[in-house]
Amino acid sequence: MAANQHPPLPPHDFPPARTIVVPGHGEFFLRDSAAGPGAPAGSGPAVVMLHGWVGSADLNFGGLYDDVIAAGHRVIALDHRGHGRGPRPLVPFRLVDCAADAAAVIRTLGIAPAVIYGYSMGGAIAQLVARDHPDVVGGLVLSGTAQHWQEDELRRAWRAMPVVGLGLSVAPGRAWGVALKRAGFRPGPRMAWVHSEMTRHSAHDIAEAGRELGRFDSRGWLAPQPFPTAVVLTSEDDAVPPAKQHELAQALQATVFEAPVRHLEVAAMAGADAARRYNPALIQALEFIRSRCAAETSGSLAINEP
Repeated sequence: MAANQHPPLPPHDFPPARTIVVPGHGEFFLRDSAAGPGAPAGSGPAVVMLHGWVGSADLNFGGLYDDVIAAGHRVIALDHRGHGRGPRPLVPFRLVDCAADAAAVIRTLGIAPAVIYGYSMGGAIAQLVARDHPDVVGGLVLSGTAQHWQEDELRRAWRAMPVVGLGLSVAPGRAWGVALKRAGFRPGPRMAWVHSEMTRHSAHDIAEAGRELGRFDSRGWLAPQPFPTAVVLTSEDDAVPPAKQHELAQALQATVFEAPVRHLEVAAMAGADAARRYNPALIQALEFIRSRCAAETSGSLAINEP
């Protein structure tokens, strides 16, 4: 059976889906573990998950949901504008707008302050949420991300984004299929689902998001925060060098938790082995944030005190 003949079924069940209308921002697709009938909300602060470039909530975090929920957290994951089932506003894609979207979703749901967990591009967005909307942030967890992507070889790649956008616009199914095969996917049910999810993206927004990443640079303003912060460092990362992740942690004076995974292994399709190597570090980071938040509430410990 050819890849496109398999039904695009996800690898396993995900948390309940819901859509909410956020005034001034649009309609958002969310995974919300507290949305189903009788669903437990979790005892800790809500964890708002911000996914990476060319991903979606399910593509990036489908392998994390169950373990984070089992650890007692309410999980809320949204699709960014132009990605997956995210909104399609008729304005240029900007990371600061994605940050404003996330903050507005948190306010609309009434869950502030929340723990913001950002992976890859989502980590850049999370930094902007902390800078521009600190009132919605109770804790910050960054992973597989950096303060910038300004290296010369990356600049050349970002300049090629208009060509990438054109290719995706002209033949999105074929273009994503070729990209997945180059990434090591083989025809079958897993590739069919991933391929189907990728075709939900806006080609123009994906290209603009790449250019935005090329412009992003938080080195001039990122500093230690007034809420607990952690970095889940992907120590075998082949896309965001661990050295850059260490620099990010140093800028924030964040506590570091290491996970021996490559960049694309933090994904729904990465499999159980990758989840065993990544998820415990993420949960440790979330528990660290939860304990610091509880200590702040009781007044027994200053946030981010060594």
